[in-house]
Amino acid sequence: MNKDPNWDLYRTFGAVLEEGSLSGAARALGLTQPSVARHIDALEAAIGADLFIRTQRGLTPTDLALELKPYVDLLGSTAAALRRTADGSPGEVSGTVRISTSEVVGIEHMAAILTKMRRRYPELALEMTLSNDVDDLAQREADIAIRMVRPTQQALIARRVGVIPLGLHAHRSYLDRRGMPESLADLKAYDLIGFDVETPAIRRIAAEFPQLSRSVFAFRSDSDVAQLAAIRAGFGIGVCQRPVAARDPNLVAVLPDAFRVDLDVWVVMHEDLRTSMRCRAVFDALVEGLRPLVTKS
Repeated sequence: MNKDPNWDLYRTFGAVLEEGSLSGAARALGLTQPSVARHIDALEAAIGADLFIRTQRGLTPTDLALELKPYVDLLGSTAAALRRTADGSPGEVSGTVRISTSEVVGIEHMAAILTKMRRRYPELALEMTLSNDVDDLAQREADIAIRMVRPTQQALIARRVGVIPLGLHAHRSYLDRRGMPESLADLKAYDLIGFDVETPAIRRIAAEFPQLSRSVFAFRSDSDVAQLAAIRAGFGIGVCQRPVAARDPNLVAVLPDAFRVDLDVWVVMHEDLRTSMRCRAVFDALVEGLRPLVTKS
């Protein structure tokens, strides 16, 4: 490599990897397909190696391309964070802040919190990504994260807000039809809603409550929102955040004394953002907005 390739070449390379074709990358970037092809040719010439194998079916990334992907992803997230930082005015709560949160928290709780935040800070633009994965704040995939597990990364500012209790719930119509179970052992005779892929957190719950193992579920999904939708539709009994169920008179607690799991709630950001007025303001507003949803434990 005689000189560092232009960032635009890496951005185009990342888009081709993401979209799987030159035409898809062109649409995503707002470029012409020949321009995308020239960028890939120029990057391959600069590094002296092929990044894609051209076939009649399209482009297949080489092993080198796959090795480069995490670094290109990091460049992309860093560039986005740079734009968010440059977007604001120093000393003011303005510009853009990107928040990462879980599906249920994002869909069921965040709208009210963000609405209040926007009214307080009208010059603030807010982005939100919904994921049950733990985003790497060190790579600036988000500025602030709401996490349901204790953060383990270094160089983070983290505040534990409390816990959101989980319980078993079902739609009233389902229980009218099937009756209320009297014990956890009775659950095997009911239509249960639960996870598909087992994670370490789920394994801990399953170890404590073996009645809720994957094999007994009549509906399986790794999307908490999909599980919640199935509960609301009357499919069967599933795990739901108690504050969410409390807002819906049709959702009834099932065996509340026999099953309860407390979900930790943390608000986290990278320590490099401690001097950013907009990030500090959003961090504090999230803590304030989440407090009514949690219990202290």
